[in-house]
Amino acid sequence: MNSTETDEITAYVEAVRAALSGLPEAMREELLEDLPEHLAEVVADEVGTLTERLGPPSVYAAELLAGAGFVGGGFPDPPPPSRTDHLAKLRSAWAARLRVIDGKTGPFFGYAHASEFLRLLRPAWWVLRGYLIAMVLAHGLDASGSIGLLPRVGGSDLVALLLLTACVLPSIWFGRRGFKLSRGPRLAYYAGSALLILIAVAGFTDADSQSRQDYYNNVEYSDPYSNVRDVFVYDQQGRLIDGARLFDQDGQPIRLGQAYCEEFDGPAPQVVDDSKYPFCGADKAPFKLTDPSAAPVPSPSK
Repeated sequence: MNSTETDEITAYVEAVRAALSGLPEAMREELLEDLPEHLAEVVADEVGTLTERLGPPSVYAAELLAGAGFVGGGFPDPPPPSRTDHLAKLRSAWAARLRVIDGKTGPFFGYAHASEFLRLLRPAWWVLRGYLIAMVLAHGLDASGSIGLLPRVGGSDLVALLLLTACVLPSIWFGRRGFKLSRGPRLAYYAGSALLILIAVAGFTDADSQSRQDYYNNVEYSDPYSNVRDVFVYDQQGRLIDGARLFDQDGQPIRLGQAYCEEFDGPAPQVVDDSKYPFCGADKAPFKLTDPSAAPVPSPSK
């Protein structure tokens, strides 16, 4: 913690102390006992000033009194917040809820607070932020709109490398510097980060969809039996079985070939019974049995 942050904590504590000046000193010090440690944790998050995170000291003092039950009962009421403090009070209430969530979810990551684990991921975010900025620039510079997972412009890998270098390194430098931004620039920074995250989600979703679509489009299914026109079944002795039927393991008929004959009783193809093989008779069998004791030999081509 640097001297500027220490001075900010000291000034805030003293302002809260002044807002509680109507209380007896012992009660006031009891309320303020753990305040410096709590403010140090808030400052460590590096997200705005204490006033922006917790509200004005007078509002924070009022919340301390209300939480301790010191309103009424002989003690002076806390100073009422002004209308301009209403938004700050809501912000403070949300910050308190986030602190509770931060403490409860921390053990899941092995830390007292989840924010401690998230701080370790900052360098990864700096790199990702630079990459996303490079991708946005590449999409704006490349008219084809198809650059892949690298910020290529015109399909050039060299341009992609230069863009990544020009965007990632400044992003890391900016993150390491930890600039203290005023309210306006800080809100613009948050809005830009949120926009980059949305672009990243949309881009990765689109890339995943295209990769799966390309996979299915590139898969070619071939039927090894697409050129089969007829089926001829032979027994163990090589004799042709006329009117054979084929079934699968479930008893379903197997139908192969084309159930018509181009040269059957005329020039026009005629449909035949597709449950019996061969369709067009034994004269078209590829093998002829010349000797019952010998293996079948190919029939002469027609």
